[in-house]
Amino acid sequence: MATKPTNPKSRTPNATREGWQGWDEYAPFYDWENARTLGRRDVAFWQRLAAQTNGPVLELGCGTGRVTRPLAKAGVNIVGVDRSAAMLDRLLQQLPNAKSRIPIVRADIRALPFADASFPAVIAPYGILQSLIRPPDLTATLASVARVVASGGLFGIDLVPDVPNWREYRDRVQLRGLNGAAHLTLVESVSQDRRHGLTTFEQRYIERRGRQRREHRFELTFRTLTVPQMTRRLERAGFAVQSVLGDYRGRPWDERADVWIILAKRV
Repeated sequence: MATKPTNPKSRTPNATREGWQGWDEYAPFYDWENARTLGRRDVAFWQRLAAQTNGPVLELGCGTGRVTRPLAKAGVNIVGVDRSAAMLDRLLQQLPNAKSRIPIVRADIRALPFADASFPAVIAPYGILQSLIRPPDLTATLASVARVVASGGLFGIDLVPDVPNWREYRDRVQLRGLNGAAHLTLVESVSQDRRHGLTTFEQRYIERRGRQRREHRFELTFRTLTVPQMTRRLERAGFAVQSVLGDYRGRPWDERADVWIILAKRV
């Protein structure tokens, strides 16, 4: 996640910012960072959920395929959609012999390019809906999902609850390590816009290859809603919440839970 530019005036105001901004720049580092943080601890959950589905499963924000690839390997009929061409390029680079097996579509999740009722299940892993940083973005996405999921179909959402509780700081070294032949250092800053429920991670990746040194700077912004707030929005979009879980093993949710998983049914 993210570091403040040297010139604070260069930062894009949240009022004009799009939630998808920063993800193309993040693509070369996404797998490296997540292997050291989240890893694959949520993958088995999505495998179990998808195994109960009779038909194709649509994954929103499939990115580099952290969830997509192991689900496809497990035999899940999965379709991935993501707006970031750079993220999808990295996914396809890891599937040189399996591109035809995993349909991957570049599109905006606010306007999914699929036929009505074409999926018995849609999944939104690891906070992807939190990248929808303006209320109309979430409204459009939920309406789009409601259109493409079949009646009685499942919509699984995973939210990251600790994002709005992140303490603000500047230029903190978060991670160091090798990424192939390069040595990476992640320097991160965090800022909060509590009025709008937004958290911005400003990241600076310092890449060293021998005597060569490069810096990569970008921002990622996330919006967090509470479980009751998200439930109301799902209901307005035509879903009925079936269960709310507090971890990837199925423990019931409470406000102290590490993750917030909402499983809803298309009415």
